[in-house]
Order: sequence, then C-alpha cells, then structure tokens
Amino acid sequence: MSTPIKANSVLPATRTPLTLETADGLKLVAELSVPVDRDPVATLVCVHPLPTHGGMMDSHVFRKAAYRLPALAGIAVLRFNTRGTESVQGKSEGAFDNAKGERHDVAAAIEYAEFHDLPRIWLLGWSFGTDLVLKYGCDPAVQGAILMSPSLRFSQPADLAVWAESGKPVVALVPEFDDYLKPPEAIERFKAIPQAEVLPIDGGKHLWVGNAERALDEVVARLTPDVGPLPRTWAGPMEYADASAYADRTVAAFADVPMPQADESA
Repeated sequence: MSTPIKANSVLPATRTPLTLETADGLKLVAELSVPVDRDPVATLVCVHPLPTHGGMMDSHVFRKAAYRLPALAGIAVLRFNTRGTESVQGKSEGAFDNAKGERHDVAAAIEYAEFHDLPRIWLLGWSFGTDLVLKYGCDPAVQGAILMSPSLRFSQPADLAVWAESGKPVVALVPEFDDYLKPPEAIERFKAIPQAEVLPIDGGKHLWVGNAERALDEVVARLTPDVGPLPRTWAGPMEYADASAYADRTVAAFADVPMPQADESA
C-alpha cells in the first residue's frame, strides 16, 4: 500500500556524513545521499542560501532533495555548509566571506564529486547559492546549473559571460513574488546567457514554502527526464525526520534582518 510523501518523509538512501577540505585549508561539513540498491545516474550538488540569514545545507528544499531523490529518481545528493555555516549537521570551519573565499567551498564540493566518480554533476543553487554557482560553478566537471530564486546580487556580468561561452544549460526558477528578482527582470538579465531558460513560478515566493515539490520536479526534469514528475506516494519503508530544530530558521531564512540569537544556536 502506498503512503503519501509528507514534508518530513525520509525515503531509503545511504547517507554518509563527510568532511570536505578546501584549497585554503578549511574543513566543511557535508553529507552525501545515494540510492541504496543501485548506482546513481546523476549527481546534484546543493549550494545553500545566505548563511548570515539562516541559509544552510539543511534548508528545507535541500533536505527534501536528500530525503527523496536517491529513492525516487536515482540521483545522488551532495549537500555542504559553506565556511562558517552551522546547521544540525555541524559547523564548517572559517567565516562567511561575502562570496569571495566561498569559491574554495564550491570547488571542494565539485572536486569531491569528480574524484569519487559521481556521474553527471549538476549544481543546484538557491538565492546566495545561485551567485556562488554563477561565479564559481562553471567547472569542466559540471554539466549544468539550476538556480532557485537567483538574486544576481554578488555575481557580475563577467560571471554570466563565462556560462554563456560554455554553452552549458542554465535553468533559472524565478518565483512570481520573489523578494529580489522577479520574472520580468530575470528574463532581461539572463539574456546575457543565450541558452539560459527562465521559468516563472506562478504564486511562488523566495522561501519556496509550499513549492518544494515544483523545484524538485524541475531538477528531475533536467537530470533524469525519463523519471517524469516525482510520485507523491511511496510503497516502501519510510521514516520521518524531526524538523523542530528548523522551524524558526525556515521562516527567517531570507529575511533582511538577522535571525534572533536563539535561532542561531538552534
């Protein structure tokens, strides 16, 4: 009998805590989730939102990607905390560096995936993470990029030009009511990457609350198109994660004011 997949449903996968080592000597907290019973057919490297405002490897869409995609689509999911970022998984060494030193963090994740022969590497950036992907993600090992709520706040025209020259696919998922970059402006600005696809998300907001499934469906459509939209039920074993530690962080994740101190220590 199939059971509905809920927000905190955890489907079977082999989940391994990792330590990524950067070129400038930092150790980053990470996790790799892969299918239990088969080799992965593609790899998703998740680059999280702004850590000074609650972004982390455990931000809700990325948690759901790790919970679901290995079992439902055969996709390996690599998540990591950038320098100085803390979540329930642990705290990475170093300190937030305004999208400068983070270049080494992105490189460390890509290098891990490449060195361990993970197949067909794609990057999934969210908010601040989209800027890191645009600035530092156009690596020979990377097949393409998916950008959730791109803000274009840290990336520069030269960064977009690199992706344009590469010809690699870039998909921008732009919520209708995004706080930073709405679809009409996004369409204009991403003309700098001729192959970029801008998808307006009707009714969507920067937080993606209530739209995580849409994001994951768009990921699967690029990485494993033969799978189709993800099923909303599961007939196999299922566990449920305790998300209480993330409740306040989910709400405050992208606010333009710092989170309360109590949330920072959660």
